[in-house]
Amino acid sequence: MKIAVYGKGGIGKSTTSCNISIALARRGEKVLQIGCDPKHDSTFTLTGFLIPTIIDTLQSKDYHYEDIWSEDVIHKGYGGVDCVEAGGPPAGAGCGGYVVGETVKLLKELNAFYEYDIILFDVLGDVVCGGFAAPLNYADYCVIITDNGFDALFAANRITASIREKARTHPLRLAGLVGNRTSNRDLINKYVEACPMPVIEVLPLIEDIRVSRVKGKTLFEMVGSEPSLNYVCEYYLDIADQILSQPEGIVPKEIPDRELFSLLSDLYLNPIDDGRHQNNKENLLGFTTI
Repeated sequence: MKIAVYGKGGIGKSTTSCNISIALARRGEKVLQIGCDPKHDSTFTLTGFLIPTIIDTLQSKDYHYEDIWSEDVIHKGYGGVDCVEAGGPPAGAGCGGYVVGETVKLLKELNAFYEYDIILFDVLGDVVCGGFAAPLNYADYCVIITDNGFDALFAANRITASIREKARTHPLRLAGLVGNRTSNRDLINKYVEACPMPVIEVLPLIEDIRVSRVKGKTLFEMVGSEPSLNYVCEYYLDIADQILSQPEGIVPKEIPDRELFSLLSDLYLNPIDDGRHQNNKENLLGFTTI
């Protein structure tokens, strides 16, 4: 099974991806996480360092695939999760999609691409151009990370459009939304009411999720010294269980931009009560994102 994780930049995709990868490994799956961001920090909390990227390794070998070994590009992370960082072209030059394609090509050359039960692509921000939509060419499912803010849901809606387009020619389905560090979910509920799609899980506003990224550790590793965090791991295990159930998924249909803006603005401008007015104001402006 191949899963592509998308969402607004800074929403916590990499933190979520790493914890989902470990949760899947805890369920007995052989997991490979592929970071698809030029920052090459997707797997940082799994390995504890910035591992060499595929593109850097290829360049160092003058693109002679036969000179590259699995251990040059595949690194063991916490919990038995294998890690790869695609890397990216120089700033302002090249195409990220090309790098993703070269990553998959090399892994196939190494007979590694089909050796895993789960391959998880952690994809750069909310960019859904042809290049960074490339992981959708290989994915069975897409998971969108969001929060209860306008910007995150606007990005989710754009990603939804990209999924719909790719599903025309690929066996791709949207598994659903995962809300990350979300104290309220009124905007999420409003969005999925207008644009029906599954909500896999909504993680509450837990500060330790943000702290785990700063510490360079997953929640599963942190729980070793802080057993009180075990309940947080249960959220990720629940997400893993839903993914492993091979859900039917959907081919979503996005909401036109102006209609979405009006939909979410209406909730902000016409709050249910004074207490929620301030919450909606903060959510609309995106103050709840990481």
